[in-house]
Amino acid sequence: MENNNNPLGKMPGGGKKPKFFKFNLYWMYSIIAIMLIGLYWLNDNPMSREISLTQFEEIVKEGGVEKVMVQTKNHSIEAYLTDSMAQKVFNTSKEKLGRQPVVIVTIPSADKFQDLAGEWKKEYGFNADIKYDKDNNFTDLLITLAPFLLLVVFWIFLMRRMSGGGGGGAGVFNVGKSKAQLFDKDNAVNVTFKDVAGLSEAKQEIQEIVEFLKNPSKYTELGGKIPKGALLVGPPGTGKTLLAKAVAGEANVPFFSLSGSDFVEMFVGVGASRVRDLFKQAKEKSPCIVFIDEIDAVGRARGKNPNMGSNDERENTLNQLLTEMDGFGSNSGVIILAATNRADILDKALLRAGRFDRQIYVELPDLNDRKEIFRVHLHPVKMDETIDIDLLARQTPGFSGADIANVCNEAALIAARNGKTAVQKQDFMDAVDRIVGGLEKKSKITTVEEKRSIAIHEAGHATVSWFLEHASPLVKVTIVPRGKALGAAWYLPEERQITTKEQMLDDLCATLGGRAAEEVFLGKISSGAANDLERVTKQAYAMVVYYGMSDKLPNICYYDSSGQEYGFSKPYSDDTAKIIDAEVSALITQEYERAKNILKQYAEGHSSLTKILIEKEVIFNEDLITIFGKRPWISRSEEILADEEARKAHEPKETKPEETVEPEAESNNVSTGGNDDSDLRDVIYYDSNN
Repeated sequence: MENNNNPLGKMPGGGKKPKFFKFNLYWMYSIIAIMLIGLYWLNDNPMSREISLTQFEEIVKEGGVEKVMVQTKNHSIEAYLTDSMAQKVFNTSKEKLGRQPVVIVTIPSADKFQDLAGEWKKEYGFNADIKYDKDNNFTDLLITLAPFLLLVVFWIFLMRRMSGGGGGGAGVFNVGKSKAQLFDKDNAVNVTFKDVAGLSEAKQEIQEIVEFLKNPSKYTELGGKIPKGALLVGPPGTGKTLLAKAVAGEANVPFFSLSGSDFVEMFVGVGASRVRDLFKQAKEKSPCIVFIDEIDAVGRARGKNPNMGSNDERENTLNQLLTEMDGFGSNSGVIILAATNRADILDKALLRAGRFDRQIYVELPDLNDRKEIFRVHLHPVKMDETIDIDLLARQTPGFSGADIANVCNEAALIAARNGKTAVQKQDFMDAVDRIVGGLEKKSKITTVEEKRSIAIHEAGHATVSWFLEHASPLVKVTIVPRGKALGAAWYLPEERQITTKEQMLDDLCATLGGRAAEEVFLGKISSGAANDLERVTKQAYAMVVYYGMSDKLPNICYYDSSGQEYGFSKPYSDDTAKIIDAEVSALITQEYERAKNILKQYAEGHSSLTKILIEKEVIFNEDLITIFGKRPWISRSEEILADEEARKAHEPKETKPEETVEPEAESNNVSTGGNDDSDLRDVIYYDSNN
């Protein structure tokens, strides 16, 4: 549907409106200031009269002079008279004389007047105060006007600050105005749905909303109503704001965009006022779309303030938003889009039907979506023929759209840093490693003993995972430090929708393989397994407390996904807590012993892996095939990886010279990863698996 409202400043037919005289409030301030100054000079300026030097001498004889101001440049004097003499000279009453009347006398020169003053002092007792002013009266004028000028300047400055001063209506007088940015035909957004790769289901929902606005009769003829709002929910970086930009680019209607924090202000009542002003503007421009990014800033559940008390201002803002979205007033033609990655903390009244009628989940992209996203972001990148988009998509499980954009940019930077004319496949692999694991630190100094310990630890991960049915296939293992990690293992996990208990147990066992290798082959353990133990503990607790995978506490979940039920107390008793601790400890102990048994069984192969790691600092999938043979369990991911590795030319890195230094107090063998089971990206380093 076309918008019938003319854009501001435009005439029908495209011409500009003629500019009329526009009154400015600052002009009023200037007029008032001029009037005040004029009244001051009219009322308070002294009366003056020019007389001859002879007449002035007569006044001196009678003692009628109080003070004399000698103007050296003008060759004149200004004499201030006594009240009685002034009445006689000006022939008027005292009330009409004003402030200190003066007489002006022309003199030959300042020196001549000084001689005359000396004679008058001897003859007539002339003792008036004489001052010499080498400048003209302009200085006195400035001194007199300075306070008024400063007052006017300060007043104008203050009013400009209070009214925004050209800063977008951010002043005191405009503090209750909406800060929404308007996109219409004059400043349309260039992003369209073609620029949004993947998210096919979310795009379908959003496109339908655009169709509602473009062709409402198609739906209203059957008795349907235009939905009032849609909430985009998903992890950070998945494209929620990009979808909203695409709506602005596709819809031929005005589009208001602002953030939830734009409603927040230190002044009471400002948030509610901005909500009212926003919807007032939206109704004037209807049909239109209003997009509120990060709505959780104002939409948090009421009474759930983390500061142990209510936040009246935020709750008032939310109340006004609820009223505007579905109150007595009509908002026909105004559709509200909002985005958040914290839907669990939003107020239930905000999510009910009639306000946000639809909740559109924008999830992390799957394999096919990642291929599309790579195609979009690789379009401006100069690549060579070695780039395989399918392999890149498989190597980035759990990456969001923003992460993939970062990979493409980082790969281009790495290629440019190395002086290449095109971005190659290895640049993308290095970019993935850089983003997930951190910066490679080849210059980090480690002792021979530390290097051997790290190699044994990483070889332990590789060996144990190789002989576990549900473990992810290995890509490579390295003992080159990255970020905070002294070593790392890359895996290619399958993208699972659900995870079985057996798969979780294999994950626990493989994660404990590093610590088990230290105990079996070194006879001592180190702090290098701190990150492994942290992940193992959290996953074991999740199995017992959240997933009900415990023999003594089966089918019980103590997790509240809404985050609103459990307050300061645990939802189980102290006796149950003891059982949970015992079950978690039993799970970890069981898998630790299992890892040690595997390592003892394949000790010779582990030793070979350790030697290769110390020698080359990196081992690949084919090295494990050479030592252990093919895995008995071949997954789809591993088949794909094997095909790719068959085409890959293996180029080992140069051996790093061994240096000795005092060992660090504490170190981790792998980079710290997320603990969310849904984030597969962290599995590339041996972090939490799904």
